[in-house]
Amino acid sequence: MLSTHMLVKETSPKVLARKREKEREIYLGLGNAAVWKMVNSCWKEATTEQLMARAHGSQVQGVMLSAVFEGSLFGVGNPLLDIAVNTDSEYLKKYELEANNAILAEKKHEPMYKEMADMEGVEYLAGGATQNSMRVAQWILRKKHCATFMGSVGKDDFSKTLEQKAEEAGVKVKYQKQDDHPTGTCAVVITKNGACRSLVANLAAANHFSKSHLDVPENKALMEKAKFYYISGLGFMLT
Repeated sequence: MLSTHMLVKETSPKVLARKREKEREIYLGLGNAAVWKMVNSCWKEATTEQLMARAHGSQVQGVMLSAVFEGSLFGVGNPLLDIAVNTDSEYLKKYELEANNAILAEKKHEPMYKEMADMEGVEYLAGGATQNSMRVAQWILRKKHCATFMGSVGKDDFSKTLEQKAEEAGVKVKYQKQDDHPTGTCAVVITKNGACRSLVANLAAANHFSKSHLDVPENKALMEKAKFYYISGLGFMLT
């Protein structure tokens, strides 16, 4: 149990500032200054008491930031199922990949995704830049479904896994389902004991998101409810 001295010390303005700075570094480390601004806006609207309560989430229950409500963040982008495996340089050579690189898939890379999905120790994550940002926002703000994400996926097993992983992270997803295109995937080939990552993205269905999905009444309501927006990687503008 924390002593009164420890409680005051750990919730002092300096400690809270350090916590906030660490979270800022995580976002900027992901190259995502835009979403950090959204999260930072939530902090600015929170009271000192709420920030202190959040810093002690395990000690103080049921206290959330007033600026953070379900659906307060809204993102649209390219959803990709990250398929990650630890392997060796021989696998990189097989598909002519560099140890630390990020590329779009070519025809020769197509077999990778099923192949990696069948490997021992495979891990799945809800990926794609915007969806990643929504996941990290959920982790920082700690309110389930404070982030809503939309994008285009296929009607296949990969889309089911993608939706499951997004929901596990607390993100509310409303995917547009495509009949003629498979779910987008990203092969994450990890080598040298985690020191190197080679990313091979196959956008597939993610390339076929249409604005009509936002016109569906239920989806339009989610979009209009939000307070902050982050849209990336799509070939249309919202007006």
